[in-house]
Amino acid sequence: MNWTWNIRSRDGGMNGLEFTRATTAGGFTRVLVHAAPGQASVEVFADDGGVVVRGDVDRAGEYSPITLLTLEGGLTRKEVWPDDSLLGLPVLIAGGEVGILTEWHHAEDHSWWKWSVEFSNHTGRPADWAPPDPKVKH
Repeated sequence: MNWTWNIRSRDGGMNGLEFTRATTAGGFTRVLVHAAPGQASVEVFADDGGVVVRGDVDRAGEYSPITLLTLEGGLTRKEVWPDDSLLGLPVLIAGGEVGILTEWHHAEDHSWWKWSVEFSNHTGRPADWAPPDPKVKH
């Protein structure tokens, strides 16, 4: 079963602004978000329309270009500078694209970063399709 991730910014407009509506295979308890809004409403839906999780998650602390959303015992948010433990996770990008984080490097003072994301897709969106890659982490 696929999951659809809706993220809306609560920072703009009367009712917020759409940030991304992205589809992943189901079962990911952790995803990364690139350039996440400071105030975000998140809804995750299964293919059958059932709600997997729903909640508001706001940035606490310093900005990071990558946000980690975790669905264990509810929805949590953490601003992160990825390390090897986060490689292989899906990255949700504004506009609805999803890639897999394959590489990340940054300066100790966070003044620069370099990263790589791999994109793949399948026509028809079969349930739980994932590219044949052992680096993808659920």
